Order: sequence, then structure tokens, then C-alpha cells
Amino acid sequence: MHIVLQLIPKKYLIGGTLILLGLSGLLIMSTIVAITGEFEKDSQQSEVTEIEGGGIGVGTANVSPEVMKYQPLLEKYAQKHGLDASYVPIMMALMMQESGGRGNDPMQSSESFCGSVGCISSPELSVDKGVLHFKSVLEKAHYDLKLCLQSYNFGGGFINYVMKNGGKYTPELAISFSQLQYQKVKHTGNYHCVRPEMVPYSACYGDAKYVDAVLKYYTGTITADGKPAAPASGGSGGKSGVKVIDAGKTLIGKTRYVFGGGRSQSDINAGRFDCSSFVRWAFEQVGMNVGPMSGVTTDTLKSQGQAINPKDMKPGDVVFFDTYKIDGHVGIYVGNNQFLGCQGKTGVAIASMAKGTYFGERFNGRVKRF
Repeated sequence: MHIVLQLIPKKYLIGGTLILLGLSGLLIMSTIVAITGEFEKDSQQSEVTEIEGGGIGVGTANVSPEVMKYQPLLEKYAQKHGLDASYVPIMMALMMQESGGRGNDPMQSSESFCGSVGCISSPELSVDKGVLHFKSVLEKAHYDLKLCLQSYNFGGGFINYVMKNGGKYTPELAISFSQLQYQKVKHTGNYHCVRPEMVPYSACYGDAKYVDAVLKYYTGTITADGKPAAPASGGSGGKSGVKVIDAGKTLIGKTRYVFGGGRSQSDINAGRFDCSSFVRWAFEQVGMNVGPMSGVTTDTLKSQGQAINPKDMKPGDVVFFDTYKIDGHVGIYVGNNQFLGCQGKTGVAIASMAKGTYFGERFNGRVKRF
């Protein structure tokens, strides 16, 4: 090897070395740009503070980023305790009212767990016990959701009071219960009206307007009995799913991927979409509203609809992938281990999610039927 180097003129050796150094520099710069781009994507996505809800009536819960981060834990413990996941957005609205997602007991579930404030110092334990308590109160309230919410604030005694006075929550019953309880405890000096408008009524026990306080973070409809509703039109699987796929296929070859695109009519007209805005658009074409054009994200989509076992997937179900973040990509299942989505290199196209493929290795098992 030494002899070979001696035979090569020095100027060629120097030139070759410079070329190699230049190529190495370009490679390093490309890597930095790619990583920076992913961080920028993640940063843009984390600013979204809106989620969508399904079963109890499709609506939107507007919550802080601090509350938003608890969505996976709420889903985890809803499943653990046998509570329909469609109640997760309401519980996020409740958490927003209780703590704004701050502190070690974000669901303020210490009292229901151990009878005293401050015994919970783990946020995950707070969510675990908070979800369990919410479910218990919901069942005792016979799925009267407003009665459940007010009882979360007042305690179980309010349910008994309502059952003796008509059996359904009303704002008037909340005020009268607060009045009665306040008369029993006002001598302690520990209770003061949290709302000035309740002072004239002497309704200073708890928050008689708690239902309104929670629901201001949730916009949407609530079914009469408060129970999860069946997916509209029999769900997105089956015949309805085929219609969604057919609608989405009309954009194949006519779009380009733009992160954050598809959230204005001008973007849509120009064929600029990202994965979540494309899914929203496809469902809109068959008369299904799965979120506002301007606010749709993978996070808003994943909290809607009915959770489906991946073994039971049907065409039209919505599938999620862990790419640059958990649930970073979304598409519409078309069958045969394929899905329709808006991908970075292709725009709207059918891609494989079979084992061994890029998306097959990143499919996280989350499947929703709208």
C-alpha cells in the first residue's frame, strides 16, 4: 500500500483528500438539516391545544398543553377501568377546570381516594384514581353526565339529593344543595363563595356552577342519557368506509405534502395537504364532520370514534403510525395491509403497512372507526 501511495503524484493525493472532506461536510450538513426539520415539525405540532371527542356526541375540548399531555394516561386508565374512551375529552375538560394540568394531583382525586387533600403526590396515580372515581360517579348518576360532573365537585351526597328531587340534574338543584350544605358548615369559617354571584343565595358550598365551568372547555352535543352514542351511519368501516376511500382516491396524483397544509380552502384548492388534513377532507366528502378544517391534527383525530382491534380492521377505519412522534402519521385503511394517506414524498397515495415496510414497522396498533 505504501508503494502504491508513492507512485501517485502528491497533487492528486491532496485533491482527493479535499474532495473527501467536502463530501463529508455535505453529509453532515444534510443530517443537521433533516434533524432540525423534524424538531421544527414537532414544535409546530405541540402548539395545538384542541382535541376532538366522539361517543357522547362529537365535540371539541379546548385545553392547555399541560392537560393535553395527559390524554394517553386518561385513555390508558379508561381502558383499565372499563370506561368508554369517548369520555376522555370530558375528563380532560374536567382536569382543565380542576388544575389546568398542573401539580402532582391534576385530577384533584386525593379526597375521593383517601379522604383527605394532598395524599396523592403522583400525577399518574391521580389520573388512575380520578378516572376510577369519575366512572363510579357516572354509574351512580345513571349516566346523567351533568349530575356526574356536579357530583365530582359536591360529593356523592348530591346524587342522593337529586334522586329525591326529580332524579335529574338541574342548575336549581345544584344551588339549593349548596345552600343546604353551606348552612351546615358555615360556622367553621372554612367555606367561602367561589363565585360572587352565589353570595346572594348563600350557596357557598362547593361550586354550584361547576357543570358550566367544565363544559366551557367542551363544545359539542351530549346525548340525552349521557351514554356513548354509536358511530354515525354505522361507522366508517364497511360500505361507508368504501365511500370514504373512493373520495380520498380522487386526490391521488393531484396533491403534494405540506406540513400544516390543508387547513384553508386555498390550500385545498391548490392540493396542499398533510396527513391529518387529508383524512378530515376525505370524511367531509361523505358528510362526516371529524373536526374543524383549521384545527385538525393526528391528536384530534385519535381521540374520536370507536377503538377497534387491529385484527378487526375494515376499509375506512383510521390507522395511526409512530413516525416523528407517537401517532405522528395517520391514514385510511383500504384492506390487504394497505392504507390511503398523504405522505411526504408522494402526496396522497396508497402505501403498504405490511410487516417489514416503513409504515408496517411504525404502525402502533391504534385503529379508530368514525
